[in-house]
Amino acid sequence: MNQRKLWRLREEHRWLESRIRQELRRPQPDAYVVLDLKRRKLRVKDEIFLAEAGLVPVRA
Repeated sequence: MNQRKLWRLREEHRWLESRIRQELRRPQPDAYVVLDLKRRKLRVKDEIFLAEAGLVPVRA
């Protein structure tokens, strides 16, 4: 995997973490939005792990 894609995945992971924190700071956070963001963050984290291990992520 090239470094550009790995960098993009890490940036996306940071952005998702920021969005999760932002949503949780709202007076009434939307649980479905938080759940979706967390799922996306976990998917990206898995892709990062696979990329760093030299494996190819499987897209569903």
